[in-house]
Amino acid sequence: MKKKLLLAKTKREYRVKDIAIFDQRERLGAALNKLSWKILEALNEKEMYPMELARQLKMHEQKIYYHIRKLVRAGLIRVVREEEKKGAIAKYYKVSFPAFGVELPQGYRVIHTMPTSDADEKVKRFFNPIMIDGDPFNGKVVVGSPDPHGPFKARARDGHYATYLTLFLGRLGGSQEGFAVKLDVDIKAEKEEGSNMILVGGPGTNLITQEVNDFLPIRFDMMASKHGFLLGGLISQETGNVYSGDTVGVIAKLVNPWNEKRRIVVLAGNKAVGTKACVIALTRFSKDTLKNYINQDSFATLIQGFDLDGDGKVDSVEVLE
Repeated sequence: MKKKLLLAKTKREYRVKDIAIFDQRERLGAALNKLSWKILEALNEKEMYPMELARQLKMHEQKIYYHIRKLVRAGLIRVVREEEKKGAIAKYYKVSFPAFGVELPQGYRVIHTMPTSDADEKVKRFFNPIMIDGDPFNGKVVVGSPDPHGPFKARARDGHYATYLTLFLGRLGGSQEGFAVKLDVDIKAEKEEGSNMILVGGPGTNLITQEVNDFLPIRFDMMASKHGFLLGGLISQETGNVYSGDTVGVIAKLVNPWNEKRRIVVLAGNKAVGTKACVIALTRFSKDTLKNYINQDSFATLIQGFDLDGDGKVDSVEVLE
């Protein structure tokens, strides 16, 4: 018999169990007998010796012994321990596997990812067409340069959050050839603004986020100053509310202003910790984060990060709008 894993989906999780695949008709025949199957069901619940089985199934002991020998020869049950009872040695049996199956040789198909939950399916729709189920990742993850650049002369300190994000996305879809993560300055130098893009980082550190800011449903207030610009927080175009906290960020999807056939997803905070909150929201709490997302091309939601365990790091989020 060959041993494989059987995958089963519940409402909240995936579970696996060992499954034995029948490779001989004799093994299958031993299992299909009505009494043999009752013995398998009983020994799947707990280990038992033949006399105990006979009493439970209300069958003659010799008949039980006959079917046990067949099941042992077929490899479907095994002795797990021995115990002395009334001067004799009682052998306790248990099923060799919690599941048995029949496999025909053809019919395999290749899958690039593990099955996903309903929440993950919504994330896939959110990232479409950057990610299309079963196809390679079709876009760029854009992070700010760690060198001083842009009107703020800022050094990006949130680029490493893209690593966590790409690991999450890799679980949902196929990978692409070449580097999926690029610096904002490289995108501009190589004139790749017309691509599908995931922008990680706010307009202070990511030049591409800065350039699409005016197109965001929830945008950053960039105020002119003698030093160039100052960030005054995030402004909701719908409510007019201003959110200036460091741990606040926006998750948005919009049509690429350089190419209407492409889409841009933005994960950006007032500060690096706000960007981190956005990444956590999308990767750990996507069900609540995207609860109002259907399939629209223009979408935005405000996220605030919280440090619930008091270790100085954001570990939970709340959807503000």
